Amino acid sequence: MPFHRRTQIPVKGPLVVAVDPEAKGIHDADQFFGFGIAGSGKDFEHRTGLGECARLHQIARLFHIGLRGRGQKQHRGTDVSTGSGRFLDAIHAAFLGLVFGANLATAQVVSPEDYIPVDPDQARIGQLLFYDKILSGNRNISCGTCHHHDHAGGDGLSLGIGEGGMGVGPDRTAGIGPDQIRKRIPRNAPSLWNLGHNSVRVLFHDGRLSVSDLYGNGFDSPAEEWLPQGLDTLLAAQALFPMVAQFEMAGNPRENEIAGATHDRIDVAWPIIAKRVRTIPEYGAMFVQAFDHIEEPADVTIVEIGNALGAFIASEWQSYDSPYDNWLAGTPLPDDAERGRQLFFSIGCASCHSGPLFTDQDFHAIALPAFGPGRTRQWDPIPRDVGRMGETNLLEDAYKFRTPSLRNVALTAPYGHNGAYPTLAAMIRHKADPDAARLAWTPQMAGLPVVPWLAAVDFAIRADRPEMARQAAVQDLPAMTISETDIADLVAFLNALTGETALTRPLGRPDHVPSGLPVD
Repeated sequence: MPFHRRTQIPVKGPLVVAVDPEAKGIHDADQFFGFGIAGSGKDFEHRTGLGECARLHQIARLFHIGLRGRGQKQHRGTDVSTGSGRFLDAIHAAFLGLVFGANLATAQVVSPEDYIPVDPDQARIGQLLFYDKILSGNRNISCGTCHHHDHAGGDGLSLGIGEGGMGVGPDRTAGIGPDQIRKRIPRNAPSLWNLGHNSVRVLFHDGRLSVSDLYGNGFDSPAEEWLPQGLDTLLAAQALFPMVAQFEMAGNPRENEIAGATHDRIDVAWPIIAKRVRTIPEYGAMFVQAFDHIEEPADVTIVEIGNALGAFIASEWQSYDSPYDNWLAGTPLPDDAERGRQLFFSIGCASCHSGPLFTDQDFHAIALPAFGPGRTRQWDPIPRDVGRMGETNLLEDAYKFRTPSLRNVALTAPYGHNGAYPTLAAMIRHKADPDAARLAWTPQMAGLPVVPWLAAVDFAIRADRPEMARQAAVQDLPAMTISETDIADLVAFLNALTGETALTRPLGRPDHVPSGLPVD
């Protein structure tokens, strides 16, 4: 099976002239100039760049002007000491003069108006449902178990422990007796921060849920045409899938009616869940009050449940009051964070971590160390995770995962699609030199609660040398040399992306839920 080290990026549209022969340089430039660049295997997308002035630093990166920062590798292309370099320097200065008055950071400012509108009564229902185990097959786990307020919307584990486990956060255990888990969750619990932002168009590590008219219901999802009509937002659609995931919330076949129905077809279980909820008097009354088209509890379907959960997630996890946001408004950052900010935007971090949420919402291969059960497929039982390729079936998407947002990233350790690294510093070292980091990685770095009956599976994939070679060979990160001081400065900047009120949420965790089931 051939794998290529770097995806070739076809250029479409009008004539493109670039000084830097690296395709990545062209991609960065298109953010400003409005070039149309299509990633391999993707639809053509045209972007206009003047609306993204906050990324002007990428133009300097393309022209190689003033970017001989600490530890930066010498680029190919025009040398700034030459006559042509001085000419480009003049062009660069001209561009700065033209647009600097518009405030280069404006495009990255986040405000309440940037989020999808939310009905507070629906969000209140969503808060209760989020922590109510009535949504799970065996009534033993809720959304909040793995996305808990005490853990900044996550669980603090590399790979989560789903239904059958006990407790929350890093102290969660794998359960006992017949209820004990049969498999770890294959991927790290994704952050919920700012998922209600208007710019968010794709969810899950592999992007298997996106806004689309492909199936006539507004979304391209694992449920395809069976996803019901009427879901208001991407978040509302996303909320339905953990409920019918065997190892997350549904449970194992023959254990309960939801797990059994899910194995018949993905949408068969949702009406069962909806009936569970609407027949609880308190929920029924709340739905009638919050939804204009619901006249009696019997009218409640999984659509209203999804919309309520989506409203809660969208409103609860907004965060845009970090020291970086204050910097955008004119307040200086601490010295180390300011050095980190300059470094972040000069060495290429913002090529992927761009925009108001610090994510391009695209997919990249960064060769993280592999472990865990993998996200296996029926015809691909190897305990590996091929990432985006599992959804597109395109070889060029092998081992690519969605770029995570960096807002509040300091609160959401461990890091990576599988939680491979426990600290931001370790993750930065990996991105600086993936090959060296893979060699230095040890299983002790993974945050995995001990599960003796799964021990043989946890790191089995690492003994598969051909598979390890394939994963190492496919990565989009050029190696660079950065010092430990640089890493410390970058960590300081990433900490400056933490909202000042991040740990004080509007609704928080409820003390009790209408089902009467215990709240984690």
